[in-house]
Amino acid sequence: MSARSKGPRLWLRRQRKDTIGVVRRSAWVIRDAGHDESTGCLAHDISGAEKALARYIATKHAKSAAGKPNRHPAAVPIADVLNLYARDIAPNHARPRETAARLHALDSYFGRLTLADINGQICRDYAASRPKGAARRELEDLRAAINYHRREGLCSEIVEVALPEASAGRDRWLTRSEAAKLILAAWRYRETQLGRSTDRRSRQHIARFILVALYSGSRAGAVCGAALEPTEGRGWIDLSRGVFYRRPAGKRETKKRQPPVPLPPSLLAHLRRWKRQGQRFAVEWNGKPVTSIRKAFAAAVADAELPGKVTPHVLRHTAATWLMQAGVDLWEAAGFLGMTIEMLAERYGHHHPDHLSGARRAFSKHREAVAQAVAHRT
Repeated sequence: MSARSKGPRLWLRRQRKDTIGVVRRSAWVIRDAGHDESTGCLAHDISGAEKALARYIATKHAKSAAGKPNRHPAAVPIADVLNLYARDIAPNHARPRETAARLHALDSYFGRLTLADINGQICRDYAASRPKGAARRELEDLRAAINYHRREGLCSEIVEVALPEASAGRDRWLTRSEAAKLILAAWRYRETQLGRSTDRRSRQHIARFILVALYSGSRAGAVCGAALEPTEGRGWIDLSRGVFYRRPAGKRETKKRQPPVPLPPSLLAHLRRWKRQGQRFAVEWNGKPVTSIRKAFAAAVADAELPGKVTPHVLRHTAATWLMQAGVDLWEAAGFLGMTIEMLAERYGHHHPDHLSGARRAFSKHREAVAQAVAHRT
């Protein structure tokens, strides 16, 4: 690969006198291909200088992409592609901060390259440099960003991203006794302070989260974001009609579909009681909605002594499995969970009592026919 410019970077200009003898204090400037751009920040303000650099890069990339349609991949910096995706698409994701972190990781590695540099080997090298499990998701974002950039008419050719092999799907789901143990472990937990158990029950919001996630089949983000009354920017649960509007009004639908779902009466009764007790959100802590339950959930799993890896997403697997075990129609179950019938059948269909029942009946009929033939001969 040919030598390239180092790209925009911060450079500390030392204190000096100008041509008329005025002392110029030490300050940060942005140095880019021989051009110096003032940040307006003195030497002690490194944080302000970094923000100025970020603004400079974003503006530069936006200007670079504008007005240049159908460019050859060699003329398209990957940083432009990621910046466009971060501006137009990432804010609409269910977890925009996580998407932004993945895009930052991609930019750190690919940012100084062009689309023409993308090939199977560089994708494999990137995968080898990242933690196991993270690389595929990040390269999926890179592929999505490149495809969006091309659909906008800014690149003349298709650029393929080689993805690592997908990990095997998780089969872990909870039995009803395991689910009960997990809920009780979270509900009954008491904090220990100075070696003594207290009356502070600081995981009861996790028990509520488990109930809502299990009996609505919703993803953790939708459950944690749900309000108990119409709230701007949030999904909400209509307690009078018993419907969970998982996707906030005005939010664009994504491949992770979030259709409204009717709630079971038992769960609805819990939610109505929580509302009467003063809750404004399905899962809250000190009167505010919970943004992440990972650590507290993991602690509850440990207290319940559940085997295997049990994450919040296992609750969604469990809901799908229970629906299949109950013999629910595939179309209804897929609509309830917000997934395609094909995905439901592929991943959870073997739990359904009618799974391959035709083949099973065919063998039974064959055995009966053989038995009748033998009886006739004798």
